[in-house]
Amino acid sequence: MNKAREQPIIIIKKKAHGHGHHGGAWKVAFADFMTAMFAMFLVLWIVGQSSDVKSAIAGYFQDPLGRADEFGSSIMPGEGAQSQSPRIMSPNQVVDLRRDRLRQLAEQIRQQVREVPALAEIAEHVEIEVTEEGLRVQLLEDSSGVFFETGSAAPRTAGAELLKFLGQKLGSLPNAVVIEGHTDSRPYHRADGYSNWELSVDRANAARRIMVEGGLNDAQIQQVRGWADRKLYKPDAPEADANRRVTVMMLLPPATAGDSLAVPLTPGDSGTVHGDSAAAPAAHGTAP
Repeated sequence: MNKAREQPIIIIKKKAHGHGHHGGAWKVAFADFMTAMFAMFLVLWIVGQSSDVKSAIAGYFQDPLGRADEFGSSIMPGEGAQSQSPRIMSPNQVVDLRRDRLRQLAEQIRQQVREVPALAEIAEHVEIEVTEEGLRVQLLEDSSGVFFETGSAAPRTAGAELLKFLGQKLGSLPNAVVIEGHTDSRPYHRADGYSNWELSVDRANAARRIMVEGGLNDAQIQQVRGWADRKLYKPDAPEADANRRVTVMMLLPPATAGDSLAVPLTPGDSGTVHGDSAAAPAAHGTAP
């Protein structure tokens, strides 16, 4: 009787989950960490960009919705700077921006000359630098003739490939281009009177034709010059092979009073200088 009246004791066991006391807090901390890392890499990327890219990014963050012309950059209507108003650049800033573009182009040419198998073999004979005049590329010969046949204006295969490549790259900017031919001081005479002067001019003109074929705008070519041995690469060694060379110069236009230009800071602006006078003249130079 007593046994029938006894109620069974039911014990309910709950399965404990490991680290239950943490909850989802670790997810929040991890999300904060990833956000901080993204912000850091974004800042590092911006620091390494050119001035025109920085200007475009600054314009976006000043006015992400593109409504600065309505309200300005302030949260109060009618106050604050107008982000879409043009930023006036001084002549010196215009020159800096143009030189920065030439530096970027120079680095692209250096890198691709080293990476393209057909050009990597002659990379050591290519000298690239940005000077006060602009971007200068020099093709330096050796005793065997790297770019042109010895004593001739006929280009070798490697020389033609490099000149086509240069034509393509320099054609991406509107700046004027000057092409020069040089020889060493060894006398070069033929029965018909052909000398170092004619050879230097013919090589420069041959380079012009190949670069135009590669993509250089013919209107960009300002002059084609032949200097013979009047401008030696190695003045202390006038008969050195490196004195025989072709020089391609992309000119940096000088700033004038009219170059105090307005650059709009709108989202997606590429930093193009409106009204830039860097466009190449259409006139062709003559070969002396």
